[in-house]
This record gives sequence, structure tokens and C-alpha cells, in this order.
Amino acid sequence: MAARGAGDPVDVKSGKAPFAQPIDPAREKLTPAQLQFMRQVQFAQWQKTLPQRRTRNIVTGLGIGAVVLAIYGYTFYSVSQERFLDELEDEAKAARARAERGRPDTE
Repeated sequence: MAARGAGDPVDVKSGKAPFAQPIDPAREKLTPAQLQFMRQVQFAQWQKTLPQRRTRNIVTGLGIGAVVLAIYGYTFYSVSQERFLDELEDEAKAARARAERGRPDTE
């Protein structure tokens, strides 16, 4: 029986095809036709997944936008409910009134 090489498509013992090995175009000496074919296959794979990716990107963008608007709205709501500046102004008026009452008239 002949020895099985790397180019054989099916392993007889397990009945499975070998996995595709990644190719590094920088290290491998590939012809321009092989490089062009690789680009075509990658483009076809990219186009196949484009609608699913586009939908996910839109949903993600809307989700992030909703969170940002919710935080922005909550911030405005919570700041409008705060009355600490009003309390400080009331205290300042009271302090001014006490200071004026305690001050002797110089006229």
C-alpha cells in the first residue's frame, strides 16, 4: 500500500478530511493567481456575513445610543431635582440679615 501524503483528501482510519492550514503569504511563495484567488475567497466570505454583521452593528449602535441618552436624561432630571443651591442661598440671606442686625448704625 502506498504511503499517504499531505495532499490526500480523506484519512482512511477516521474518515475525516484534514483541516485547512493557515497560509502566511509573507513566508509562502505564492503566485499572483493564488493570491488573487485567496482575495476572492476572503471577499466572498466577507460578503456572505455582511448582512448579519450590519444588523448586529445597528442593534449595538442603537443600544449604546439608548444608554447614552438615558444617562444624559437622568443627569438632567436629577440635577433639576436638587435644591442644595436654594438652601445655600437661604442660609446666605439669613447670615446677611443677622450681620445687618448686629452691625451698629454709623449714620
